[in-house]
Amino acid sequence: MDWRRRVTLFESTGVRIVRSRRLALASAVAVVVTLAVPSSASADATTTLALYAMSEAKGSHTLVDSSGHHINGTIGGEVLLSGTAHTFPYLRPNTPPAHPGHLDTVASSLLNPGTRDYAVNLRLKWTNRFGNIIQKGQTGAVGGWFKIQAPGGIVQCLFHGSAGQAGVGSGRPLNDGQWHVIRCLRTATQVVMAVDGVVVARKTGATGNISNTWPLTIAGKPRCDQVQVTCDYWVGSIDYVLIQAN
Repeated sequence: MDWRRRVTLFESTGVRIVRSRRLALASAVAVVVTLAVPSSASADATTTLALYAMSEAKGSHTLVDSSGHHINGTIGGEVLLSGTAHTFPYLRPNTPPAHPGHLDTVASSLLNPGTRDYAVNLRLKWTNRFGNIIQKGQTGAVGGWFKIQAPGGIVQCLFHGSAGQAGVGSGRPLNDGQWHVIRCLRTATQVVMAVDGVVVARKTGATGNISNTWPLTIAGKPRCDQVQVTCDYWVGSIDYVLIQAN
């Protein structure tokens, strides 16, 4: 996507994202992100907690939170940066050795869902049939976990907390190499998935509190060795990650 012109996106998040690229005197690129919630948007998880615009220049190491909350992270050394998206290059999901540099990582307890309404929104494209797209914690993590994964190209959204587990899926493969917007919403009573602005799945069930000490990772598991625990690396490009909570 070309940020040299102003682009307005009305996405499935119920959030309007406006970006513009401005050339500074030193020829630096500035990306301005403005968020506005239309009156017709759902009241569930509409407050921005963190926004990762994936607009870092080549050579950058800091994953910048553009929301103003400064929940910054670290860009993996193997992640390809274009200034408009992060691309996670091909790796086998279960073949040694592990590649921790494949991941973007944010180590902050502020990203725990807790008991709040909580939504993860992504714009992404890919063609492979495997991988964990984003997660905080993994199976066995004290305090629970959540993840968005794509086995067989079908996106699944799973939340596991103190009251139980609930998950939903896209119902069809989305690994067609086209940009898609995914929204996974967890409330006190259900989990909902929307794809490209359309709700495709809804599962009733309480998940309770999710609060762990694990980092949020993008494109794979943070603790794995590809022998005892597979890393489930995801391969593709992500335009942005928007996390919301109420």
